[in-house]
Amino acid sequence: MGKSIIDKLTTLDYAIVIAYIIILVIIGYRASFSKKKKTGEGHFLANKSLGWASVGFNMWGTNVGPSMLLAFASIGYSTGIVAVNFDWYAFVFLFLLAIVFAPKYLAARVTTMPEFMGNRYGESTQTILAWYALIKILISWLSLGLFAGGFLVRQILGIPMWQSVTVLVLFAGLFAFAGGLKAIARVNVFQMILLICVSLTLSIIGVMKVGGISEIYQKTPRHFWNLIHPANDAQYPWPAILLGYPVSAIAFFCTDQAMVQSVLGARNLEQGQLGISFIGWLKILSLPLFILTGILCYILFPGLKDPTEAYMTMVTNLFPAGMNGLVIVVLIAVLVGTIGSSLNALSTVFTTDVYAKKINPGASNADIIRVGRTTVIAGCLFAILMALAIDNIKGLNLFDVFQSVLGFIAPPLAVVFLLTVFWKRTTKKAVNAILSAGSAFSLGIGVLYLWVLPQNEYDFWPHYLLLSFYIFAFLSIVAILISLLDGSAVVADTTHSDAAGEIKTTRSVWFSWILLTVVMVTLYIIF
Repeated sequence: MGKSIIDKLTTLDYAIVIAYIIILVIIGYRASFSKKKKTGEGHFLANKSLGWASVGFNMWGTNVGPSMLLAFASIGYSTGIVAVNFDWYAFVFLFLLAIVFAPKYLAARVTTMPEFMGNRYGESTQTILAWYALIKILISWLSLGLFAGGFLVRQILGIPMWQSVTVLVLFAGLFAFAGGLKAIARVNVFQMILLICVSLTLSIIGVMKVGGISEIYQKTPRHFWNLIHPANDAQYPWPAILLGYPVSAIAFFCTDQAMVQSVLGARNLEQGQLGISFIGWLKILSLPLFILTGILCYILFPGLKDPTEAYMTMVTNLFPAGMNGLVIVVLIAVLVGTIGSSLNALSTVFTTDVYAKKINPGASNADIIRVGRTTVIAGCLFAILMALAIDNIKGLNLFDVFQSVLGFIAPPLAVVFLLTVFWKRTTKKAVNAILSAGSAFSLGIGVLYLWVLPQNEYDFWPHYLLLSFYIFAFLSIVAILISLLDGSAVVADTTHSDAAGEIKTTRSVWFSWILLTVVMVTLYIIF
């Protein structure tokens, strides 16, 4: 990999890193200690004050973790642009969130996803979903996200894993602890603009070094530029992406507390919907910002031992003095964005759905904020331990680990939320069965696939995305059957929530979505 980035740091680089940390702390401090009296909702949902840009940047900041930077560049290096499907195809499910789910969530005036389901099916459902959400945030967000960040910091600074994850968690935890969603949203807007500038600079320097866009085409294999790979492709066959990805995407974008929390904190429905459309536009950038870096690295530095080093190889070899400090800053930024949002989601779910509901129903505002902050500290400690445990799993491609873990967590969530929103006949018994037994079934298959009968040794497994789709289809049929056979079923009374939810989607929202759809369809036709 040549010289490490540390060998190239100048005084200017160090000054940039220090200046960045100071700016970040000031932004976080101002958002955390504003004049308004703190309430639980204010801490967790930013006093419902977020405009569309904050909602979009914050969702994107939650979504673009360091794992994505590394993974997208690594897949770009080894297979070209196919991974951009994971970002471009997302606009369909973001549309679903904006037009179908968000109006229902905001009309129900809820703070968390378990609370939304609890309003419809009662306390038992809320409790099951709360614990499910907590486990999901701890494993798929905090632990995997932190591991990827630690991996990156270890690559850059050459310090042991435990030191790098501890420093990162303390830094991210600070914002979630002090300022809740408002501090994280403010910090994320600043960080994501920085990320775009630095990544774009890296891509432009790379393109100039290669000799222009046409040279990139000439020097890469033809299949690098295909978004759709044949059905017999081992890594990303089109049926797996077409059928399997939606299961994860619905669970991820439409039901995940860490993603939806920004929308719940929106000033009003229109700002929330425009914010969701904005993240759809931002996702178009993953090709020039992240994937292209890997493709350029393939041309400039062929024969890397480990494709996950593509991003750092480009940075260490192409950036002039002074820019390396900015890169370190951006990598810390994407990590703080993801982990800060996850910690805030964790403390919101635990405090609202477990503590205030079960442990201390008469809790005061001060109690709620205190418990929320204690949860942040506990989440930090758990994430450090898990990240160190993941570090001991050998031989897995980071991105595929993320996608496959999500692929086994997602089916039960996708089933219960889709049925709740689209089919009034869905019963409590069906929802609870899918969330408990269905989750055990789905996660059990995941454990078999990843550890007991690993797919690299046993070739009877379908692609993990297809496997996720089969589990989803099976659980959907089971849920529908249970609902139809449930004699005690009372069709949920949604008149109350629907009456409150008759906020019409505005013309500007429809315009932004139609425009985005035209652009996305055009991109798919081109590639």
